[in-house]
Amino acid sequence: MGSRYGGLKQADGMGPAGEAILEYSVRDALAAGFGDVVMIIRKDIEDAFRNAIGERLEAHATIRYAHQELSTGLGGRPLPEGRTKPWGTAHALLAAAPHIERPFAVVNADDFYGANAYRLLAEFLTTEVAPGRHALVGYPILATLSPNGTVTRGVCAVGPTGDLVGIDERMNVEQRDGRIVYLEGGEAVELAADTVASMNFWGFHPSMLSHLASAFEEFLAERYDDPKSEMLLPTVVGDMVHAGTDSVKVLRTEGPWFGVTYPDDKPAVQAALQAVTQSGQYPSPLWG
Repeated sequence: MGSRYGGLKQADGMGPAGEAILEYSVRDALAAGFGDVVMIIRKDIEDAFRNAIGERLEAHATIRYAHQELSTGLGGRPLPEGRTKPWGTAHALLAAAPHIERPFAVVNADDFYGANAYRLLAEFLTTEVAPGRHALVGYPILATLSPNGTVTRGVCAVGPTGDLVGIDERMNVEQRDGRIVYLEGGEAVELAADTVASMNFWGFHPSMLSHLASAFEEFLAERYDDPKSEMLLPTVVGDMVHAGTDSVKVLRTEGPWFGVTYPDDKPAVQAALQAVTQSGQYPSPLWG
């Protein structure tokens, strides 16, 4: 919804020829061996989204659209009073479930993850993925901060075998006086610069979708009447790991990663995309 950005940042032109960040993600995914693309959007912006991005992509990949609406997954329940926004990132994936039949990746539309990250995940999804066995691409948290304000990050605990042990959403993460900190109970808690952060780049076996549907039913039973409640994908995955039903391999990458949270992030993202284009990693125009 771009509340902090002030608009539909997923479709905002960032590349040298006005490309959206999402277009680089699709290009990198196709190059790594991915095939179909499912865009999870609100139905009321589908025409605008198709005109801005979709039509360019449809010449290069199979593009399908999943609509995340307030009523998605409610099973006929009436909308709770006061609810004005969807139910979170896990709910978004639930909206896409009818389109998913094979191992798949999940990304944020406004994050640039880098071609190497897609290659890492594609290799996992073709060699290691199995029912109950998934992956997360993790970045050093220092590489994911914004100089223009605080951010929310999924801070990962990684076990000695390289699997995810736990993930906690930390709010108000920032670099302050040379330290990376987040606020907890009004106190600043420090994080090491190489702490693994989740940027919502996942690789899943379709087996997790049945767990996701059950988790949403439990969520509704507990928080249906809270107009601000959200079911977040990292929380659902963390619960799966803690329950021991599924495991998640952490695929570490140094990046690059960049994204837009605030309007003042845009010039830095534009400069970064200009740099990777000038270095020869991408053509300009991207689909030329």
